Amino acid sequence: MLAADHSRAALQGARFRPLLWLALLGLAAILASLALGSVSLAPSEMLATLVGKGSPLHHTLVWELRLPRALAAFGTGALLALAGALMQVLLRNPLADPYVLGLSGGASVAALLAMLAGLGTALVSASAFVGALVSTLIVFALAHGSGSWTPARLLLTGIVLASGWGAIITFLLAVSPVEQLPGMLYWLMGDMAYAGSPWPVLSVALLSMLVLVPLGRTLNVLARGGLQAAALGVAVRPLEWLLYLAASLATAIAVTTAGSVGFVGLMVPHMLRLRLGADQRLILPASLLAGGALLTFADTLARTVIAPQQLPVGVITALIGVPTFLYLLHRSRS
Repeated sequence: MLAADHSRAALQGARFRPLLWLALLGLAAILASLALGSVSLAPSEMLATLVGKGSPLHHTLVWELRLPRALAAFGTGALLALAGALMQVLLRNPLADPYVLGLSGGASVAALLAMLAGLGTALVSASAFVGALVSTLIVFALAHGSGSWTPARLLLTGIVLASGWGAIITFLLAVSPVEQLPGMLYWLMGDMAYAGSPWPVLSVALLSMLVLVPLGRTLNVLARGGLQAAALGVAVRPLEWLLYLAASLATAIAVTTAGSVGFVGLMVPHMLRLRLGADQRLILPASLLAGGALLTFADTLARTVIAPQQLPVGVITALIGVPTFLYLLHRSRS
């Protein structure tokens, strides 16, 4: 009996060992973000600054500028990847991503209107959050109609609404003053320079994990189909509501923090599923860690490739995501 228990514990430890490696990868991404930039820090300088013995200039650079941005990037990437994993379970579609329901479009329209009105950064972020929530309510109301919604109905409604938001965004860009276009375009491409405090995204990511990871076994059943899950005693409709609301909230917070950053929510869960299998007890925390590490590395590249100028982080994620995802699709087909 003891030998069997020991073997079972060893097997469980081996299954969840990738989470340790992903956590170390996330830590490495944050440390790289602190050290690299238009002014690079040697390891000794960074260590001295972290323990409070560095110069005042290095202290300001690390603690007031780079660390909050690195943590915001990590939290944003974590929420996008987590939302992507949830959407893929909810819609039973491995190619679903957080923006498929038009949340990004609603947030973008609201943010652009706030910029045109001359509002400050905080109000732009608040407007983006309200826009994402309004888009969520519209999608759900239209998909539900007079009966219950289905994953296919929800997906089609989101795609149509996203197209409508895209048309409005194009109109706003066409009629906007020329001097406001650069900031608007940077926001649309995703830019961590607009990120404020990292604690909202980190808090929502932690709360999501505490709520969703214990449901991992139930989500494994739901991923096989609603009818099969209901036959096994799963309360399908309340669970789908929870997934939809959690994915919408995570996406809204992420878009509010960094604008529209593509490919993280699509690529990370799909890549992890190919490598680690489909156990949601592992995929959900792995998506959070891998998404955070990916966006932190991408933001570091965005700050350093053409330093002292900066690129929108969405450009970097697209340049990484397109070839990587095409390779994964080719590999999974083979």
